[in-house]
Amino acid sequence: MIRRTFVALATATALASPAFAAGGSMDIVDTAVDNGSFTTLAAALEAAGLVETLKGDGPFTVFAPTDDAFAALPEGTVEDLLKPENKDQLTAILTYHVVPGAVMSGDLSNGMMATTVQGGDVTINTEGGVTVNEANVTAADIEASNGVIHVIDAVLMPPM
Repeated sequence: MIRRTFVALATATALASPAFAAGGSMDIVDTAVDNGSFTTLAAALEAAGLVETLKGDGPFTVFAPTDDAFAALPEGTVEDLLKPENKDQLTAILTYHVVPGAVMSGDLSNGMMATTVQGGDVTINTEGGVTVNEANVTAADIEASNGVIHVIDAVLMPPM
């Protein structure tokens, strides 16, 4: 049942998102930028100095919040995080969206914990749709040359 849900989600994503059709020939950063729905994420990665890291060998699994996810944060949050004096906080938030290794949707199980590059854990739930903490996975298994992207509808905040 769970695997069937992921297959359906991945199929729907492939049909609905032709910009991700590169089939893993580009790295994670280029794949996200090419899609056009991740301009805020790209700017944040640049401000945090993480672009080259996520263009590296990997493999990485990135839970990528869309521009709409960043827009849903309280007003002024993104602008404040992009300031040079907040680079450490921004880096912690962004690395909380990255898990070492390529974790495909078929590898997930309900209640699964995954340790992020930031060091905190995220909880994956697969019942009634896939979530990472409280964020919904809206597109899964977008392959890149150095890992995989799962699109989420909210920005994950690491525990303090």
